[in-house]
Amino acid sequence: MQTTPTKVSSPASGAAAIGKSVVVKGDIYSREDLYVDGEVEGTIEVQEHRLTVGPNGRVKAAVRAREAVIRGTVHGDIEAIDRIDVRKEAKVVGDLRTTRIAIEEGAYFKGSVDVVRKPAPAAEGRGSGPPASREAPQPASAAGASATPARRS
Repeated sequence: MQTTPTKVSSPASGAAAIGKSVVVKGDIYSREDLYVDGEVEGTIEVQEHRLTVGPNGRVKAAVRAREAVIRGTVHGDIEAIDRIDVRKEAKVVGDLRTTRIAIEEGAYFKGSVDVVRKPAPAAEGRGSGPPASREAPQPASAAGASATPARRS
């Protein structure tokens, strides 16, 4: 009898997957995209990759990822470096921290949102001060501080 390998259906090919009949209690650290359609309790860290919680996914965990897409249920705080996307069928209870966020109409969300700015790129020529300090001085404008008129002798 010949057997064919079973393929886990997930939106992102090549992602690690936790199927809908799988229960994980503990910490998950992944160095690739992760698709969760089962149950996870603990922590999930995929800091350089995307976490997708599928429509059957039930997560009770603190989450850290580069990007998080939520279609199922998450109870816990989510921190994403790049983006959090809460889809209309999702239920999220917890605080969200990210640089970009989208919450679709119809999604259930209870918690707080903290949108942070990405760190500014380092200035050229380190130690030489901000770029504006290297520009030629500009004349004072009428709205600026009072300027003393030049005297003629």
